[in-house]
Amino acid sequence: MIADPAPAPAARERPPLRRAIAVQIVDMPAWTPPYDHALCAALARGGADVELVTTYFPFAPVPRGAGYRVSERFYRRSARLYRLRGEYRSTPPGGAVERVRRVVKSAEHVPDLLRYRRRARDADIVHYQWLTSQRLDVHLLPAKRPRVMTAHDIVPPAPRVGDVAAMPRLLDKMDAVIVHSEHGAERLRTQLGVDADSVHVIEHGAFDYLTRLPDEQPLPPELASVRKPVILSFGLVRPYKGVDLLLDAFADVPDAELWVVGMPRMDMAPLHALAARAPGTVRFVSRFVQESEIPAYFRRADVVVLPYREIDQSGVLYTALAFGKALVLSSVGGFAEVAEGGAVARLVPPGERDALAAALTELTGDPELRSQMQRAAARAAAEKYSWDSIAQRTLALYERLLAAG
Repeated sequence: MIADPAPAPAARERPPLRRAIAVQIVDMPAWTPPYDHALCAALARGGADVELVTTYFPFAPVPRGAGYRVSERFYRRSARLYRLRGEYRSTPPGGAVERVRRVVKSAEHVPDLLRYRRRARDADIVHYQWLTSQRLDVHLLPAKRPRVMTAHDIVPPAPRVGDVAAMPRLLDKMDAVIVHSEHGAERLRTQLGVDADSVHVIEHGAFDYLTRLPDEQPLPPELASVRKPVILSFGLVRPYKGVDLLLDAFADVPDAELWVVGMPRMDMAPLHALAARAPGTVRFVSRFVQESEIPAYFRRADVVVLPYREIDQSGVLYTALAFGKALVLSSVGGFAEVAEGGAVARLVPPGERDALAAALTELTGDPELRSQMQRAAARAAAEKYSWDSIAQRTLALYERLLAAG
């Protein structure tokens, strides 16, 4: 097992802005609360006046930072159905409750967005993270300029009808589009026809706040007692993430365990059948993992693997960086840029089972190599992928847009 990285040095503070820029960070459906809150806290540390405009997140307590405001202005009525008995839910409510919630949420969408149009007037910059319905929202966005959008997914892996066609029109309404990799920037320019001058690459930050949770929970006893090297696959289990390929490749990895941890979003029966044929131990934790549980899984992991078939970027990757873990990544999306020529991660061609097995075997069998990659990952998290560095570049972009009128 790899030791945890040393604490990252304190980030250099950004000189105060001449005037506090009023920024509204908007995530209508609350799809990425950890990203939203980490960015807001870093922007506030940089001197901006920040408000996060979002909705209630029903699955876990949200990791709030300091120095900014949170306004849950979207979907307040449908959120009440999640708040029954004041409990967080490991899965969405099923049956009639879920059907009612979806109907109520759909009915709320347009009125909520129209009300937000008035609220947006209070900001100097409106910075969108996620919109709920691109085909509708492209016509209903507030007129407030400048407008910025972060394109977390250039084209979502499972887009809804009309969203792909609406994306170019939506991005054309933005004064700047932030993307997390040069790969994503090239896709925006060539695939969606976005003006090159409006595209800006600002990396995704490492989720280092997870390394400092005050209520961190230990591993379950049956996992804490494992002594073999552990390969961790973490996050929602979806077909595009290649867990089936990973299970097939794991059959050739000696003397290690594979943990598949995360809420299923697909039929798990074929994955369990593959696991049963593997000579090594495969353990499934098939549920939503609360934030306080996450650190223990990453601290114990010797290798974190993301064998995705397609992706632009992944929050799991930036969690693994924060914990200084050796990585095995498919060479898709922006993953190659994070790998830094193999210093931080081993890259394998997507879909190639033998290459994946070879990379996992190399790392699980070589503690010194894992240690070298751990140190490289910790440096990357503290420098290039630190939130204060990302906030400085984001604030510089805001200032340029405001100066341009």
